Amino acid sequence: MNETFDPQVKQVLDGERASSELPPSLRAEGEAARRLLAAVDRSEVALSPHLDTRVMAVVRRHAASPRYRAWRWLTAPSVPPWVVGALAAAAIALVLIRSVPDGAPVVAVPAPAAPESVYVKFVLFAADARRVALAGTFNRWDPATTPLTRAGAPGVWTVTVALPVGQHQYAFVVDGQQWIPDPAAPSIDDGFGRKNSVVSVSAGQGRIL
Repeated sequence: MNETFDPQVKQVLDGERASSELPPSLRAEGEAARRLLAAVDRSEVALSPHLDTRVMAVVRRHAASPRYRAWRWLTAPSVPPWVVGALAAAAIALVLIRSVPDGAPVVAVPAPAAPESVYVKFVLFAADARRVALAGTFNRWDPATTPLTRAGAPGVWTVTVALPVGQHQYAFVVDGQQWIPDPAAPSIDDGFGRKNSVVSVSAGQGRIL
């Protein structure tokens, strides 16, 4: 209510006391306040029965829009960060392509060249072996990655591997338990009391070990 009214008049307007309880000096002010309050329109506001339908239709149309669904998918916790990064890079590339004037030369950016590889043939004579594998720095020392196969001669096992140029350490794994160095290659101490063989691969030259 208006702050110019006396607090006792406000109590009457708020229904906290009867108007007859006002002092005679405040009764005229109380009547004026009641007339002012009666002039206020207190009729109930009725909303259109179709308002809820119209609001929900707008909400559903917004939720079904391609932009909104794409944003929800990108911001979902299950989306890997590399996916967001790849899409951002694609968008930047599209903007750059569109910004090139018509007739301007397009300079192709060469892809990074893969390191040169050389085929190296590994051979081991193990007459009593049931299976032989090759493990080394080139396959994370995983004996299950590069198995050898029996050659024509009895007890001869062989495999050919494409190795990048450089120096690599390796060993043969016989029957999944025995790690032995290559008798036909130089070896070094692996720091754990075992020997590893070493192969140095040069560009453009195949090797047989």
